[in-house]
Amino acid sequence: MRKNGSIIGSNRVPSITAAPGVWDISDVYISEDVNSWPGHVYVTSSVTYLVVAGGGGGGGSGYFSGASGGGGAGGLLTGTISVSGGVSYTVTVGGGGAGGICAPATVTGSGGNTGSNGNNSVFYSITSIAGGGGGGGYVNGTGQTGGSGGGGNYNETYGSGTSGQGNPGGAGQGVAPYCGGGGGGAGGAGTSNANPAPGGVGLISSITGTSTYYAGGGGGGTSTAGGGTPGSGGSGGGGAGGSSGTVGGDATSYTGGGGGGGDYTSGTTNGGAGGSGIVVLSYPSYFRAATSTTGSPTVTTVSGNRIYTFTGTGSITF
Repeated sequence: MRKNGSIIGSNRVPSITAAPGVWDISDVYISEDVNSWPGHVYVTSSVTYLVVAGGGGGGGSGYFSGASGGGGAGGLLTGTISVSGGVSYTVTVGGGGAGGICAPATVTGSGGNTGSNGNNSVFYSITSIAGGGGGGGYVNGTGQTGGSGGGGNYNETYGSGTSGQGNPGGAGQGVAPYCGGGGGGAGGAGTSNANPAPGGVGLISSITGTSTYYAGGGGGGTSTAGGGTPGSGGSGGGGAGGSSGTVGGDATSYTGGGGGGGDYTSGTTNGGAGGSGIVVLSYPSYFRAATSTTGSPTVTTVSGNRIYTFTGTGSITF
């Protein structure tokens, strides 16, 4: 059997009832796998998905009034869902939340702003919930609820997470050196009442063909002058907490990580921004490629799977 286009080849024009032309042995193997001939002209009936929402921003620092909490990671959902050919499915990739603005460096005890929540990510009927913002220094100190919750400031409570998508943030430390709580991650809660207060760990996915952590929480801020250690970001793109005069770290883009919380003393450091989310879709490559996409997804074929990676909003038709 020779491949189409050889000297004896003819155009392959398959239909549901007939498939004239010259076909190679790989077509035979594919057809055996899918129990139809020819196999690769058929539409997949299901896709595996990873949908991660945007992470929350870390809280902004107060002015000599307590460190800020880390932002919570965006919600993470993964699984398999049925799809139909010829239907356009919308993909929405949520952005990360902005870090909280620090307090004016003029009034001792003035409060920084809570970090902003991220934005939801959506594929078809699957919605991952945005990460919660971290609590700001002093008066605006409660962590926000989200996919994973934001950490509280040095003397406030945390935000709760969404069941099946994430975990709560950590409460702040109410005694010296007054660390903010870590933001929650998809794989674990943010650290509470501790120095340092790391963000919660994310979860590993291998949907792209590479094992990668997603949705780590942001670390809580502190004052190194007071003997504190800034919390590290959780594995999965979480930003590190700020220390004296150091801003909270931004989360890594396309991971849904939470931003790091601002420091304790300076009143001049903002919280870190949350990381944008991501949507990844995968199905066996012996089924036909998508007939249409928007939003410029990256398309790869790895280990027998066709993979569409969206880092921006778009659509896909199978």
